[in-house]
Amino acid sequence: MQKIIMSGDEAVARGAWEAGVSVAAAYPGTPSTEILENMALYKDDVYATWANNEKIATEIALGASIGGLRAFAAMKHVGMNVAGDPIFSAAYTGVNGGMVIISCDDPGCHSSQNEQDNRWYAPHAKLAMLEPSDSQECKDFMKEAFRLSEEFDLLTLLRLTTRVCHSKSLVEQGERVMPEEKKYKSEFTKFTMLPVNARKRHVIVEENLEKLKEYSYTSPLNRMEINNSDIGVITSGISYMHAREAFGDSVSYLKLGITYPLSDKLIKDFAAKVKTLWIVEEGDGYLEATVRGLGLECVGKEKLSCQGELDAARVRAAFGVGETTETYTAEAQAPARPPVLCAGCPHRGFYFALNAFKDKLVAVGDIGCYSLGASAPFFGFDIAICMGSGFSIPIGLSKALEKQNDSRKVFGLLGDSTFFHSGFNSLVDAVHSGANVCLCVLDNSITAMTGHQENSGTQKNLMGYEVPPVSILEMIYATGIAKERVIIADPIDQEAMQAAIKTAVENEGVYVIISKRPCALLKEVIKANAGIRCEIDADKCVGCKRCMKVACPSLAFENKKAWIADPANCNGCGLCMQMCKVGAISRIGGAK
Repeated sequence: MQKIIMSGDEAVARGAWEAGVSVAAAYPGTPSTEILENMALYKDDVYATWANNEKIATEIALGASIGGLRAFAAMKHVGMNVAGDPIFSAAYTGVNGGMVIISCDDPGCHSSQNEQDNRWYAPHAKLAMLEPSDSQECKDFMKEAFRLSEEFDLLTLLRLTTRVCHSKSLVEQGERVMPEEKKYKSEFTKFTMLPVNARKRHVIVEENLEKLKEYSYTSPLNRMEINNSDIGVITSGISYMHAREAFGDSVSYLKLGITYPLSDKLIKDFAAKVKTLWIVEEGDGYLEATVRGLGLECVGKEKLSCQGELDAARVRAAFGVGETTETYTAEAQAPARPPVLCAGCPHRGFYFALNAFKDKLVAVGDIGCYSLGASAPFFGFDIAICMGSGFSIPIGLSKALEKQNDSRKVFGLLGDSTFFHSGFNSLVDAVHSGANVCLCVLDNSITAMTGHQENSGTQKNLMGYEVPPVSILEMIYATGIAKERVIIADPIDQEAMQAAIKTAVENEGVYVIISKRPCALLKEVIKANAGIRCEIDADKCVGCKRCMKVACPSLAFENKKAWIADPANCNGCGLCMQMCKVGAISRIGGAK
């Protein structure tokens, strides 16, 4: 069969297709996003959909599984917290068609608010768990995950990490093979998790895990590589690749592909073949806890921190084994380049307007590209915890400020996709309780931070089909809030945006602001703005730097003059024009 270079995410999608998957659902989140985007390429065979959150994605996949189809739900690691409710109960029910949960962890917090190690979900929720190390294994393990799910009647977790998701390697392509057809049948005692059934299903799931544990001893997904009897390394996932690069054939390896349930017998057999055991794993001491629980001495987290990503150099340094490679150094260090809001980003206008009222409000943010507004120069909010909390934390915070006689109003900020994800329920609570808050939907018409995925507010779905967009405004009105307390404003229009914020600040009770302008990087926006940009008349510029306060990456200041340093990046949004009091900035290339 043909071999092609694929990322881990691409290979997972390919493996799902080859395994005969019929339904796939997810909520976008780095590093998992590309799995479903690639699944949509097989839309003639697979129904692939962006769900409004990870819980819903899991339940869509579960419904398909109960109906007899193979299905999966994909998410980043924090998304599994959202999906935890159905996952824990579905683990008891087991499956009809095979079902896989894909968790993509993010050691090092490259694009996440924590480094949680989702391997613990497997023993906690009672899931089978597989961990691939490269793209070929991503494809192969995905296919095996469905087979094991059906054979052992278990919900199966495929756990990846950022480097596995995004690294590329050769993958041998296979054909799509449909599993034996499974019909839906009513099974009240299996799929209805009332206490009378759940107690019985708990017994069954424990028995099934024991059967898988016995199978794991001889599974080809686990393998020993015996090179010498001095040192044996127990590892899994991407950590195996780092260990191999660090130690080569100077040590022996137990590479675990099935990491729950772990085969006690296999671990003991390996330990008997070597004098010293090392555990190489990213994140927590998950494998180490099991090894020590078997009464085996080992070296692990006292050498390798639970923080950050591993690499070969870090592993070598920790254990003092292997050849030391030269590290390139330079006299000059590159300056830090934190991510910034794009040129023309509507969120820039919102945060600039918000800054005009900094002494009169406290702002709570959320997870999305608008999170970049928390940094200099806007310092747009003080708090950000998780998806949807931008609308719920303000309710409690407003009560605390009220107790302290603090007159500042609490603003909550989240995006349109996050509103559909988990913001609406919090809005309902705010309206119902009459909280003294202003909740702002920063609506840029797309799920932007993760790469422009569709959401319930868009007119097309993941597979490119026309769908009816859901109106955020009508959802807000459905809470019963008075219409005069809902304000829609274009965030680039500073007069309108500041007027909206001023109204909410100066009046008690719940207000909702919809900051509405499409993302500047949407294809249709780029097309509409083609050839339009701003220019600065150096003769008129007085060097006051007012325009620089909007922190647009297209602007620069040199020799006491502002200038458009990156005209190709400028889309002529006009925010800087509104800052200039001497008329030095104009828009060229057409009307906007």
